[in-house]
Order: sequence, then structure tokens, then C-alpha cells
Amino acid sequence: MVLVVRTALGYDQVMQVANAIPTSEIVGTADERVVMHGVPWSHFEAILALRGDTSVPRLSYLQGALELMTPSRNHESIKKLLARMIEHYAMEAGIRLSGYGSWTLRSAPKERASEPDECYVLGDARLKDTPDLVIEVIWTSGGLDKIEVYRGLGVGEVWLWRNEAIRIYRLKADRYVEMAQSQLLPELDIALLGRLAGYEDQPQALTEFRQSLKTR
Repeated sequence: MVLVVRTALGYDQVMQVANAIPTSEIVGTADERVVMHGVPWSHFEAILALRGDTSVPRLSYLQGALELMTPSRNHESIKKLLARMIEHYAMEAGIRLSGYGSWTLRSAPKERASEPDECYVLGDARLKDTPDLVIEVIWTSGGLDKIEVYRGLGVGEVWLWRNEAIRIYRLKADRYVEMAQSQLLPELDIALLGRLAGYEDQPQALTEFRQSLKTR
């Protein structure tokens, strides 16, 4: 597919566009996503500026590939539940955790950028310009390789939620290694967190999560 884009510099540019959603997933609950290739970093920054303070579409960039994604209601429910449970756990455990939502993370030298579903800094947030933890919900297939994006941005730990399970990746020697448990929140029941995040009934999920903390 080809898309003609009117750039911020006032001329038309032809870009290759990939609709990243498989046909089998094009349903009412799917995320809306378009990936454009051959996009210079300067154009990404111009699009980011034109979008302004609105929350959608969320933008990701990886060495010339630009993804524009509008999350579905299901996607937003899952990420919100994850955030609420993680933040409740941190409060109960006395962990100093600061949340920054879809903070726009970017590096011009690495040609990488992303706006995660959720991200957190542990400890004194004033001392850090990159989150310690990024969380991404994979509700609809396709899109950019977020692991590669975050590797270049130097994010220490990335959680990917998909199909009621969370996969944890820890940055070691400039590459991500999959871990069974978080190094940042080692006492958190990741399997339970992943399962409850898929609940449509948010109050029920939160009730079960709080009960699980009381029994541990």
C-alpha cells in the first residue's frame, strides 16, 4: 500500500505503508494501526509536534519506520488494570514508584521513539531521564518491534502482556534476556497479574488482587 503524505515542509512524499493487522483480527475490538516506512526522523518530529498534547494516535519510530496506533477499549482496559494493580502493590509494599503513563521516549542519535502503555521509575525520579520499567499490551498483532525500540532507548526492563500472560525482558549487555520474574518487583505474582488484567470486570479483578496480597 502507498500513502502520499503532505510533510511539514510543504511537499508531498510517497511512503510505503503496511496495515499491520491480520485479516483475522480486523474486528471491532482491534487496535487501529498503520506503519509507514521511509520516514525521516525530522518528519517524525514534525508529526509529533503537529499532534500536540492529544493522546492519540500513539507514535513509535524505529530507524525510518513510523507506527501510528489508536488503542481499542479492550487494550486500554488491560493497561489501566495493570497500572492500578502495580501501583496498589507498590503502595502496600512500601516501594517508591512513580508512574508516567505514555511518556514520549525518544533518541535522535538512535532513531528510536515510543509511547508505552505505561512506564515507571523506581526510587528518586528526579535523577532519571529514562523509565526503569515499560509495559506494553499486545492486543492486536503486528507493528514495530518494540523490544528493539526499547533496547536502543536503554530501558532496563520491559513487560509485554499478551493472552493473559506477561513476558519479562531485562536489558543485559545491550540485549534483552527473558526472565521468569521481575528484578524490579521480584515479589510480585506476575502470573496472577497477567491473568487478572484480562478481566472485563475491573472491580472484580482488583478485589481478587487485593485479597491475594492479604493472603501472602
